[in-house]
Amino acid sequence: MPTKLRTVVLAGVISLSPLAAGAASAKKLNVVASFSIIGDFARQVGGDRIDLRSLVGANGDPHVYEPRPADVRTIAAADIVLVNGLQFEGFLRRLIEASRTKAPVVELTKGIRPLKSTEQARNHGQSGHHHHHGDYDPHAWQAVPNARVYVKNIADAFCSIDPPGCNAYETNAKAYDATLSALDDEIRATIATIPPHKRVVITAHEAFGYFAHEYGLTFLAPEGVSTDTETSASGIASLIRQIKRDNVAAVFVENITDPRLVQRIAEETRSKVGGELYSDALSRSDGPAATYVDMMKHNVSTIRMAIAPDIP
Repeated sequence: MPTKLRTVVLAGVISLSPLAAGAASAKKLNVVASFSIIGDFARQVGGDRIDLRSLVGANGDPHVYEPRPADVRTIAAADIVLVNGLQFEGFLRRLIEASRTKAPVVELTKGIRPLKSTEQARNHGQSGHHHHHGDYDPHAWQAVPNARVYVKNIADAFCSIDPPGCNAYETNAKAYDATLSALDDEIRATIATIPPHKRVVITAHEAFGYFAHEYGLTFLAPEGVSTDTETSASGIASLIRQIKRDNVAAVFVENITDPRLVQRIAEETRSKVGGELYSDALSRSDGPAATYVDMMKHNVSTIRMAIAPDIP
């Protein structure tokens, strides 16, 4: 049994595929996504040609997820496994090994230029890490141009493992890419209405670095790029001083984190809690962020309404 997580460069998926082309056309692809955002991308590309399961579901935190015995069986039965990569899924290595799966494991951040983790660039004063992301920030989906790369990688992977369905996958991916292009334009137009001096956002953990880099905001957080950390008192005190100095109007809770720390910071700085942002997981189907497009629209609208409410 291999001791390392076997990731697959897309060009090599065909040779590792457990399906022959004829079999692929006879049944749906059994697709496993590591968490809900990747699951939505897969659904948009795969349509009715795939059966999809996401290991970490709606409002779930991949940073601290503990696999269940059922997950081992799910991976073992997969035809293809879609993961983020960049050391995001800390739980995945042992799960892949335990399942003995022969399915290709495709890292969807291939081809994306990763950002250096700010957690590595400064001393957080944190201890007790159970899982960290290494030198790079893994939350690449928070910039829509990167999401378009994820989608292309999924289409390429599906085409490689199921050639008869390639036309359908490429058609779906092209239509969804147009939707993402329009979403990117909408986000840029919304951010452009916010005065530059107001573009400071306080969140629970550092999940929005790519959003900040792409769209021109500053995100600050008491926790690092992983929620699985012990936040230092000195780090919180420094953040509170910066909020007061910069007159930050609002702070935001996240759907995957305990809101009490952010609420405490809001109380101590006399800032308001501007709303809930979705970082590493979608909402349930009846929530405001049931899809990736909904999530991004909700986040940018929530930010703008909280920090620049007087702008029409």
